[in-house]
Amino acid sequence: MVVIMTGLTTKKRISRMGWVLIGLALLVAALFGAWRYAMATNAVALLEWSDRTLAGTAGTAVLESDVAYGTDPAQRIEVIGPGAPGPHPVLVFIHGGGWHSGTPGDYHFVGRQFARRGYLVVLAGYRLGLAGKYPHMLEDSAAAVAWVHANAARNGGDPGRVFLMGHSAGAYNVVMLGLDRQWLGRAGVPDGFVKAVVGLSGPYDFFPFTSDSARNAFGDQPDPAITQPINFVRGDAPPILLLTGDSDETVKPRNSVALGKALTAAGHPTTPVILAGVDHSGTVMKLGAPFNRDPGVLGPVLTFLAAQGGASGAVQAKVR
Repeated sequence: MVVIMTGLTTKKRISRMGWVLIGLALLVAALFGAWRYAMATNAVALLEWSDRTLAGTAGTAVLESDVAYGTDPAQRIEVIGPGAPGPHPVLVFIHGGGWHSGTPGDYHFVGRQFARRGYLVVLAGYRLGLAGKYPHMLEDSAAAVAWVHANAARNGGDPGRVFLMGHSAGAYNVVMLGLDRQWLGRAGVPDGFVKAVVGLSGPYDFFPFTSDSARNAFGDQPDPAITQPINFVRGDAPPILLLTGDSDETVKPRNSVALGKALTAAGHPTTPVILAGVDHSGTVMKLGAPFNRDPGVLGPVLTFLAAQGGASGAVQAKVR
């Protein structure tokens, strides 16, 4: 009788384990769907909640929040750093959203990801919609970098190691800052201050304008050529990492391929990283939990930044 009861108990335990595994699988599927929905609707706050819930905030500290660098409500900055003394290399991240939506406060998950690996991360917003039409999104992005030039050191940042990174529309912004000297120059940022640029799923060669986002942001320019990063390639540009997914239907990977070829032809060898099976939202999704278990985005970015003088690894430290 005891043997029979033990066998039944074992079966029950196996059955319960099966249900637990099914529940976990459903939870992961629900989170994945939530992230996809969030990216499709620009509700990135849901991504931030997921990462904060699953990964927490240990090893990071919010050093400044909702700091104004201009008079528009969108001209705001968030600063997240390691919970350890500096100086740390500085990573300025500019969000996407089709130049019409987004806020730096929703991207703390990006800040935490890189702060844990030794970076002082500056999340920068910029004017959006009608107020942010070309060239205002570039003027604002340059002004945010000027703020970093003036203020990074007080937060433990190293002004000699400043890198730019952006996703989608934000990738356009940072790549234009890296290629066309006029924007940082007008903002008073010294030439050479930015040591490298990372573009995630960015549009770099997208005229004629076929999307509402592009038409609204650039469509009234009498000379559309001046809006295209590919027309500003130069051999002495800072090192540029172009990373995209081969399943991106929002910003075709041909943008990264074309810019990489143009830079290489100009004497600036650049080979894009194209991730199999990754769509437009995937390149930023993989910077937050639970999807950062896949190192497809974080790995190449960290390796690239380290080669340009960035952090060499994770920082193990207490939160301030």
